[in-house]
Amino acid sequence: MARLPDTEGTGEIAERVRDRRGGTLRPLDRMLLHSPQLADGWNSLLGAIRGRLHLRADIRELVILRIAVLNRAPYEWTAHEPEARRAGLGDAELTELSRDEPGLDGVRGRVIAFTDAMTRDIRVPDELFDALRADFGDAELVELTATVAAYNMVSRFLVALEI
Repeated sequence: MARLPDTEGTGEIAERVRDRRGGTLRPLDRMLLHSPQLADGWNSLLGAIRGRLHLRADIRELVILRIAVLNRAPYEWTAHEPEARRAGLGDAELTELSRDEPGLDGVRGRVIAFTDAMTRDIRVPDELFDALRADFGDAELVELTATVAAYNMVSRFLVALEI
């Protein structure tokens, strides 16, 4: 049970959130709407990350699920597992994400290493960043970094408020 009660979600900002969510508010949204201005900015940022970037959906969802594991945010996993499957992640990959050292190869393995470094250590080793340059252009590297940062914010919000 969440640490604070849900809000009803009324007003212009709540409607913008509903529009992005396909007509409904999720528990996260109802908590954010205690502060409509925060909810509005959050909705804009996460709306961009979820739907307006060049970063591939499978990479985005891989990052989100890995962060859910690292930060012990089960709500985040539950919310994103179906999306990850639609983006092409299978049972074997989802299982690997829950391991201390996931055994994924290639670009997905490097993305996991990047996500782990940003989440656990903050700093990303030069060698790892340089390796990702072979996989992504500058804009995608910025988008990947912002996705890791944003979903660390999301998971920490969820965990702190017990959503």
